[in-house]
Amino acid sequence: MNTTAIAKRRLTKELKLIEEELPESCKLKLVDNNLFHWKGYIVGPKNTPYENGKFKLEINFSKNYPMKPPSIKFNAKIFHPNIAESGLICLDILKNAWSPALQIHKILHSLLSLFDDPNPSSSLNGVAGRLYKKNREEYNNTVREYVNNMMLKFNED
Repeated sequence: MNTTAIAKRRLTKELKLIEEELPESCKLKLVDNNLFHWKGYIVGPKNTPYENGKFKLEINFSKNYPMKPPSIKFNAKIFHPNIAESGLICLDILKNAWSPALQIHKILHSLLSLFDDPNPSSSLNGVAGRLYKKNREEYNNTVREYVNNMMLKFNED
């Protein structure tokens, strides 16, 4: 079986699994019925400055999935130490700690955890990382401001 067929089989299985196991705070769907391109959003976790924010994301899978991790990026400006202005995400399981045993619903849980527990020592957004370390209250206020602005744009879409 070639790598594309393996990827399609795995993605079909994962698509069914996310319908059953995806947390209510996440929503994913195929783009143009393409198994290799998904869009959706995750809702910021309760008791965090990201609470109630709907963060759009895009997931692209290579033909070598699950041997290679998916490419995941946010399509909204998020003030977070581990998320670049461009939406790129610094999360070890999407890079050097990737394992073919990982599945999309587990990756989404990791993304939700990242909102709850940022890692400022591994910052893609240096401003957010420094502020998180030095002034948590100002960091939280900045996050809330970003979330409020982002929600206005989300509701316009």
